Amino acid sequence: MAQAKVSAHRHILRALSQWPKDTLRPQIQIQEVLRKRFEQPSNLPEQDQLKQANALYSLINDRYKTKYPIRGSLLKPKSHPTYFTDLVKELEEAPSRSYLERLWLRLKGVVRLQ
Repeated sequence: MAQAKVSAHRHILRALSQWPKDTLRPQIQIQEVLRKRFEQPSNLPEQDQLKQANALYSLINDRYKTKYPIRGSLLKPKSHPTYFTDLVKELEEAPSRSYLERLWLRLKGVVRLQ
């Protein structure tokens, strides 16, 4: 039984080591928060810990993205068809922006001329 608990704990830590890094907030990583949570002694049964490890692996492997693909016009709403592509572009560019670029975008968002 002790060997099984170590095995489940090892699976959880391995899944957390494969978790992608957050480039928007490099000082706060979700895998570090989860690692601290799982390093504390737990009264959960072995089965529940294995289920948690399986859930982490399923999120890492995008299991739900392939099982439930998004089809149709859900990603292109009629009110703003390029919203999601613009959002992805902004998230990719955000970590490499300088302080002045961030300030300029903030001021541009505050002052809107129409």
